Amino acid sequence: MNNDLLSAVSRFIEEKHLLQSGDKVLVALSGGADSVALLHLLISLREKYDLAISAAHMNHGIRGAEADRDEAFVRELCERWGIRLFCEKADVPAIAAENGESLELCGRRLRYDFFDRVSRGLGGAKIVTAHHADDNAETMLWNLTRGTGIAGLRGIPVQRGDIIRPLLCCTRADIAAYCAENKLDHVTDSTNQSDDYTRNKLRHRVMPVLRELNPNVSDTIGRTSDLMCEADDYLNLISKKELKRAKNNHGYSCGSLLRLDPIVLKYAVKNILENAAAPVDFRHIALIIEAMRDGAAVDLADGFTAVCAQGDLRIISAGANDDAGFCIPFDEFVRFGAKRVSVKNGSPALTDTELQELGFDRSNVHNLLLHNAVACDIISNSTFYRTRRAGDTFTDARRGVTKSVKKLMNEMKIPRETRDAIPLLADGSVVLWMEGVGSSAQAKPDLTRDREVYIIIGGRNNA
Repeated sequence: MNNDLLSAVSRFIEEKHLLQSGDKVLVALSGGADSVALLHLLISLREKYDLAISAAHMNHGIRGAEADRDEAFVRELCERWGIRLFCEKADVPAIAAENGESLELCGRRLRYDFFDRVSRGLGGAKIVTAHHADDNAETMLWNLTRGTGIAGLRGIPVQRGDIIRPLLCCTRADIAAYCAENKLDHVTDSTNQSDDYTRNKLRHRVMPVLRELNPNVSDTIGRTSDLMCEADDYLNLISKKELKRAKNNHGYSCGSLLRLDPIVLKYAVKNILENAAAPVDFRHIALIIEAMRDGAAVDLADGFTAVCAQGDLRIISAGANDDAGFCIPFDEFVRFGAKRVSVKNGSPALTDTELQELGFDRSNVHNLLLHNAVACDIISNSTFYRTRRAGDTFTDARRGVTKSVKKLMNEMKIPRETRDAIPLLADGSVVLWMEGVGSSAQAKPDLTRDREVYIIIGGRNNA
């Protein structure tokens, strides 16, 4: 046995905390040299980590008899080595054609779906794939060729969720030597010899030239990958801190964001898009930053729009307000969105625990009553929890001035696209309470005497 490779992989597992004692692992076993070596290495480490090892093999239905040969090989190998094997067959060409996917992307998607299903069936096994340093180098080169940022130069992650890759510390040549020294049989995928696939072109044409310039090019690129991971993690951390400062009730302050360093600003916009589940594209990020300066909008993919208006950036989904309108009788709303309490000497009769559950404590209980309390005796059968309607009015409790809700929202600079989703309590056209504003003059309780009030604690999403 090549103890050097076993030691290197063992050290890598320890450094990256990839395995813990008692782990269940599911090896993605194609039957090729890489995955066979991976399974053999894990069997060698089984006692050290008390591992429960299984394997999974997908027959993609692409290579006909050769694919059936691979499946037969892994079945015989696992039987000989005493490893539980899960197999599945899929017609990747047909599925790819139906969905308009490439064979590579479709095969990868189906393969990982299969691995995930098996992993969950085993009670949460870690999925172990045989990606190595050369795979990582080829991935980084491909990303660089297409155009990428720092994130794309991270390469193949050592761990992504329950997927781990303990062979990223070694090269294809290291693995071939390990198989030869340990007399490990394996199969060869004929498509690996064809340049019809992008990765094969890099593997057969580009990497040999780079190795002439630097025999250790995969290791060198791997060190760059590590640096890019550190830089990407740091910039994500800084940008997320800045986003917290820029966040307001209507989105993110364009002024605050535009004061950031350019690279931090790009990461901040990227994170805003990710938080909204919108597609991330570097071209769109640049357009959004320009729109922030001009107060414009940018149409994104999948029905999303970046709106820069009234000094704020918001990401809007085409279907965001499909269910905006609602109208709920107060007696129904109170079950999930209001709490009836007694107020004595200007304070609600609530325990500290109850106050904390409402998001308040004794020091700011005044704000709780100022913005969220409605007098019980103002509530009637015609009181509804709903969204705005034409003719709604609101009377300011401090100044006694009555305005239309439309005018009030204009003055508050509430984004037009969110106005129809803002909840309020109303009796007819008289608004008693509105989210973000508080209680009206008609509903605001007199706290100079003991009385019963409703404290508004929920919204329509709590229904």
